[in-house]
Amino acid sequence: MDFFNQHPLRPIYGVPLGGIGSGTINRGWQGDFCKWQLKPGIYTFDCPLADQFIVSIRRHNTVVCQQVLSTKGPSGEALRTWNWKYCGSYAYYNGLYPRAWTVYDLQGQNIVLTCRQISPVFPNDYKDTSLPAAVFVWDVENRGNEEVEVTIVMSLENGTGNNGPLFYHSNTDHNNKAKGVVMHNTTYRDMPYTLTVAAAEKPGVDVTHCTSFNPTHNGAEATPKDIYLSLKVIHNIYFNYLKIFPCSIQSHHHTHFACAVAASCKVKPHSMAGSMDFALTWDMPQIHFGDAGKHYKRRYTRWFNGDNAGATIASYALDNYQTWEDKIEAWQRPILDNKQLPDWYKSAIFNELYYITDGGTVWLEVAEELHSGKGITYIEPSIEASIKTILYNIRQATKYYVLLYRTKVDSCDFLKEYGKFAYLEGQEYKMYNTYDVHFYASIALAYLWPKLELSVQYDIATSILHSNPQPHKYLMDGVTAPVKTPNVVPHDVGCPEDEPWLRVNTYFVHDTADWRDLNPKFVLQAYRDYYITKDIDFLKAMWPICKIVMEQSMRHDKDNDGLIENSGAADQTFDGWCVTGPSAYCGGLWLAALRCMEEAADILHEKDDQVKFHDILVRATKAYQDRLWNGKYFNYDCSNNPQHRTSVMADQCAGQWFLLASGICDVLPDDQVMSSLKTIFSLNVEQYDGGRHGAVNGMRPHGAVDTSSVQSDEVWTGVTYALAATMIHKGMLKEGFRTASGIYRSCWQRYGMAFQTPEAMRKNHTYRSLAYMRPLSIWGMQYAL
Repeated sequence: MDFFNQHPLRPIYGVPLGGIGSGTINRGWQGDFCKWQLKPGIYTFDCPLADQFIVSIRRHNTVVCQQVLSTKGPSGEALRTWNWKYCGSYAYYNGLYPRAWTVYDLQGQNIVLTCRQISPVFPNDYKDTSLPAAVFVWDVENRGNEEVEVTIVMSLENGTGNNGPLFYHSNTDHNNKAKGVVMHNTTYRDMPYTLTVAAAEKPGVDVTHCTSFNPTHNGAEATPKDIYLSLKVIHNIYFNYLKIFPCSIQSHHHTHFACAVAASCKVKPHSMAGSMDFALTWDMPQIHFGDAGKHYKRRYTRWFNGDNAGATIASYALDNYQTWEDKIEAWQRPILDNKQLPDWYKSAIFNELYYITDGGTVWLEVAEELHSGKGITYIEPSIEASIKTILYNIRQATKYYVLLYRTKVDSCDFLKEYGKFAYLEGQEYKMYNTYDVHFYASIALAYLWPKLELSVQYDIATSILHSNPQPHKYLMDGVTAPVKTPNVVPHDVGCPEDEPWLRVNTYFVHDTADWRDLNPKFVLQAYRDYYITKDIDFLKAMWPICKIVMEQSMRHDKDNDGLIENSGAADQTFDGWCVTGPSAYCGGLWLAALRCMEEAADILHEKDDQVKFHDILVRATKAYQDRLWNGKYFNYDCSNNPQHRTSVMADQCAGQWFLLASGICDVLPDDQVMSSLKTIFSLNVEQYDGGRHGAVNGMRPHGAVDTSSVQSDEVWTGVTYALAATMIHKGMLKEGFRTASGIYRSCWQRYGMAFQTPEAMRKNHTYRSLAYMRPLSIWGMQYAL
């Protein structure tokens, strides 16, 4: 978290390329490759000028048009010989993650080009969805009266234009269908990778390539002008032989290299040609994080490994992209064809999912050595010690001991099968699996890739037992406390510049050991995930950990009325908004967690625990209503602060949202829940800029914004989507869609924040933390429908 060097808003991004957890490349809507995340969790925002598509058109063996398909152009001498600055008035871009379409109407040529961009992302797939690959399918429509020959060239600079030692060789796959170039890059220490550009050679489509050229033209290598002339003078016939060096080349220091692959076809008058298909892959099979204490293999290496994996993936992508599209269509078509859903929602529901891949995401294999042995060999010494501490303080120690060991065993078996998954809280807030925020975003995983959601839960369960006594001085209040206290939910599992999973709790603003929301959120997610997956083994594994965190949270019930109290600090996900005593938000989460514990105990035939949590729930519910209900909604908290005590909090029904998503609706009276939602809609939504920005976090009962903190007057995009989902669960469809529409219409349509939805914004056009995890909560709306 760097509060002094925030990312500027650049309205240039499009649908990111690639599957889940293997790095991403963003191709902007103007045609440039403008954001790269190959090193885990680390972004570069370069736009290498040589990374382009170029079209060449011939009639009667004469080139009549040659154009770089980008609206941009060079600022210096490099690549100035190319024909740049395509007129944007004759092109349009349409993104619907994980696909995008760019249409170019070539004026004066009677030619229309359509580039369809496809990445392998679709639900309930745990193989192809992990691939670092994208396919570009070019369709050509000839509206003229003469036959034309059309060549599409894809050129790519090695990596992001860095000057490290580069090694090139041309490649042809075994079945001769995919032809192209593999580029080797060693920019990142101990993490070499390849970039592969390939095209499918098939009947009617010829493929040629240039192994290397220097896009800066500062040496004796093939130049950009050579590339352009080869297309213009001799078209693509001689393209293969346009190389100064042999097929294997070692670059000089400070020298840039790029490659180019060309596909060509003939198109009859008034007809469409068969497609020209290109694949781009980036193969970084082994990664480490900043501390380099542990190395991991990426998920896709289970199926694609070895020195030639990048080329193999490219060939596989070209052979299978149509199957990918069939699966994407089967997933998206029912929503797109539903006439009862507004058009903006059809865009938002899929495009907000961009963050699943573009969130610094990693999906990693678990090393074999973690699975050797049986019994207590699965328990690291620190965890075994923490278990003994727990057992000393908790009744029925023997039963806990057996279950806790079983929990660790089960989690390892599961992780071995499905791997470890992590994504950043935000592209600026670089903490993996930030749990108070994942609480909102998790519905996207649980609904679409439930095994990944369970993977996160198993890791969090293990981290709960983790202890790190190293003292740390926290930013907000200067208090010194351990980095990680055992037996409580961690804030996050680490950052990409340290050692995730091994060193958790990177967050430095507050000591989160006593945060009131984290422990109940673990229980709520565990039960909700069981409810969706019906995985009884998962519920059994989570049960003892749920009991531990609930016991810890009961320490926050100071007056023994069953209801936890906040400390007076900002001790929950709204970490800049203080809260004292019983509160609408944390109290609501606590009630919901108690109810889920009661339900889980019933399912697992833990009768004593069922009775115990039911009794606490009865007392806590009475206290919650007595202390907070004012006849219309639940007060923000029980403090003496007149500026916010009776404020209407947009997120006061978060616990109800999870209960409803878990098939439970019997904790609070329905009329109280409905009254609260209607009050929030009237005040926080409609009276805040007329509903055009979603729901403001805090509103005073007379209709003024709560300005008592730096967060009460913000709109949190993910909270608004979650609120909309709650409304839909309760049958308030009109209000739910109206509430959520403010986020889409402001972020995506007014402010140019496409594919970088921020955490927070205000109606004065300010924002905070672009590209954030929490807006994935929009999938709670689809789940509710």
